[in-house]
Amino acid sequence: MAIRSLSTAATGMAAQQLNIDVIANNIANVTTTGFKRSRPEFSDLLYQEYRRVGTQSSDTGTIVPAGVQVGLGVKPVATYRINEQGSLVATNNQLDIAIKGRGYLQVTLPDGTTSYTRDGALKLSNTGQIVTADGFTVLPTITVPANATDVSINAVGQVQATIPGQVNQQLLGQIQLANFINEAGLQANGDNLLSETEASGPPTVGNPGDVGFGQLQQFFLEQSNVNMVSEMTDLITAQRAYEINSKVIQASDSMMGTITQIR
Repeated sequence: MAIRSLSTAATGMAAQQLNIDVIANNIANVTTTGFKRSRPEFSDLLYQEYRRVGTQSSDTGTIVPAGVQVGLGVKPVATYRINEQGSLVATNNQLDIAIKGRGYLQVTLPDGTTSYTRDGALKLSNTGQIVTADGFTVLPTITVPANATDVSINAVGQVQATIPGQVNQQLLGQIQLANFINEAGLQANGDNLLSETEASGPPTVGNPGDVGFGQLQQFFLEQSNVNMVSEMTDLITAQRAYEINSKVIQASDSMMGTITQIR
């Protein structure tokens, strides 16, 4: 029994270590634009049965109402991304946009694949294209003329520029958003980028403001949705659970020592 408790408590310590790792990543990204916090999820391991529930306990057909099962520990099954809206912060930068509601900006990577992001801190490339902070082109491709004096992005994603000598603003293009039926199934790749997987399903592309899509807010960025108070509370809970599991190992070791000293 003591040997089983050693391995069981070890799985508990490993699980709480993962829990702390996830919490640490959440806290580290508290100021990361568009970051979505994660939550670890666990499930119990297999059970060892000493007496099966529902079996007959006599030749007259009486049924055992409750068996004897001993669990073998815990295992991690997922780190679930919480996609709730982060608060918006004003930046006064005309190329900063926040997504209010569902949707992701589409980004073309150097290898030609498409990734997705909530980070709306956009920039201009040396050719005038709207790109991310890492220089990846935002889809659909939009180029701002070199002589443009002002760029405006409205709630439905239309990008317009003020050109000297023209009375009306010039429409440069339309920003589109992508939605997924299972946002938690997107693969996190770092650099605020996510990629499609079989779990996420294929993207549904539409304009901001369409049914099921959020709207854009120029001059704002979406902050991380990490709640520091909640994370610190979870961190303390995980730390205490880790310590208690280590106490179980110490108690099991002491029990084994007592057994070996029996003459």
